[in-house]
Amino acid sequence: MVSEFAGTLSTQKIDIDTLHNSFYKPSHTPVPVKFGTSGHRGTLGEGFCALHARAIAQAVARIHLENHITGPVLVGGDTRLMSRDTAQLCAEVLTGNGLTVILPDIPVPTPVFSFEIRSGRAAASLNGTASHNPPQEMGLKYNPSHGGPADSTLTGQIEKYANEYMAHPDAIKTLPLAQARQRGLVQTADVITPYVEELGKRIDFNKIASAPCKFAVHPLGGTSLPFYRAIKEKYGLANVDIVSDVQDPTFYFIPLDHDGKIRMDPSSQYPMKPLIELVQKGEYAFAGASDPDADRFGCATANGGLIVPNHALCVMADYLVRHQRVKGATAIGRTLGTTALLDRIAQNYGLELDEVNVGFKYFVEGLDKGRYVLAGEESAGMSVSGWTTEKDGMFAVCLLMEIQAVEGDIADLYQTLTQKYGTSYYTRVDIPTDADTKKRVKALKAADFSSLKEVAGEKVSRVRDTDGIKVYLENSWFLVRPSGTENILKVYAETFTGNEHLQELITQAQKVL
Repeated sequence: MVSEFAGTLSTQKIDIDTLHNSFYKPSHTPVPVKFGTSGHRGTLGEGFCALHARAIAQAVARIHLENHITGPVLVGGDTRLMSRDTAQLCAEVLTGNGLTVILPDIPVPTPVFSFEIRSGRAAASLNGTASHNPPQEMGLKYNPSHGGPADSTLTGQIEKYANEYMAHPDAIKTLPLAQARQRGLVQTADVITPYVEELGKRIDFNKIASAPCKFAVHPLGGTSLPFYRAIKEKYGLANVDIVSDVQDPTFYFIPLDHDGKIRMDPSSQYPMKPLIELVQKGEYAFAGASDPDADRFGCATANGGLIVPNHALCVMADYLVRHQRVKGATAIGRTLGTTALLDRIAQNYGLELDEVNVGFKYFVEGLDKGRYVLAGEESAGMSVSGWTTEKDGMFAVCLLMEIQAVEGDIADLYQTLTQKYGTSYYTRVDIPTDADTKKRVKALKAADFSSLKEVAGEKVSRVRDTDGIKVYLENSWFLVRPSGTENILKVYAETFTGNEHLQELITQAQKVL
């Protein structure tokens, strides 16, 4: 149910002092370290506290020492309340174990961690972020030498070690930051200039600068602000306005999301309301945004309003292929819940299509080997081979501005694609459930559906069980995945037949499961 307050500004004051105290002195026993698709996250206090940060950092240090991994670890975080504290705690632990740390003076976007690792300036990274989650939450993620999210084997090892240190915190080694600096174990670095300069080789900023329309960019209070400023200055983008420079850890200036929570999600119509209004008023043809750690994108246009991430991914993929922007790439990659319109685009251009489980870590190998024209997920993450092995919301926003400058409104371009490949009717529904049902659904296998021959009037072609249950039909599909953090089942569905068929798919999916 949509909150009656969705889209309005919060009137509830976030108690910063209480959250700060909870971080250092939780009122209850902290939960064990558990990595999801991209790191350990939780509410400040028992869900994520100083002990979590120290334990994870000690686990990482142990892995580096055991595996003789040399080179500095880039440590930082986004603009959340305890991100800087988390980074400093991690730096004290890593240096306490004799490792060298790069600790920038500014908040660092998630894709920049990947960029710095792939440039060879860092060997790995620890990144304090909870992405676009509410400001009361915090997290920590680790990126190894390939620059992308760590795989399940590695995160399992981090979990094992970290939970040992959670139980025995006296085993965690620390060195006060001042002493670490004196010993030369802490370096600083300019992480803006190298990224912005390299971005100019991937994005045609001259096309954006010469466009007759105006562009708006909103960092949503996040790490991308100084990067967008540097991009605007270096490439002379007089027609690009950064429409907000507010940075506040309460994120009070972000309109409430669908459930009445502050959530800095650039793909949701509620937090994006100010940008949608900008293009509706006619002052800007395009308005783009990145979430606080800048790994997700969102945009609105004059002709389309808020652009659905699936639509933007299709437009970007088609543009990148036609303009041969990713040399040598042979495939398009998408996650299980992302639109199958990308399959049709890939087939048209003679490209392969990789369908992977949910999580950007499943794209890392392909991105690293130059396989992907575009790798994307329906939750507004994307990158391309030759760039970062993390999703990059700043790259996406700049690419979409280039496309708008060269070929016109993103919404119109998507409509052109649907005329050629068919109209996609797509949705995701979150269904409340209980732990037992989640466990049952998670245990289901494709073989359990051997008798399922037809759903919503279409024959079943196959069933996949690698990440939830996905049922493929003749002209449609549905996917049911248990949430890793909440008692909900996520039901995705897509058809090229019509909206009525889409609703029938959702109904039948619930009955089948």
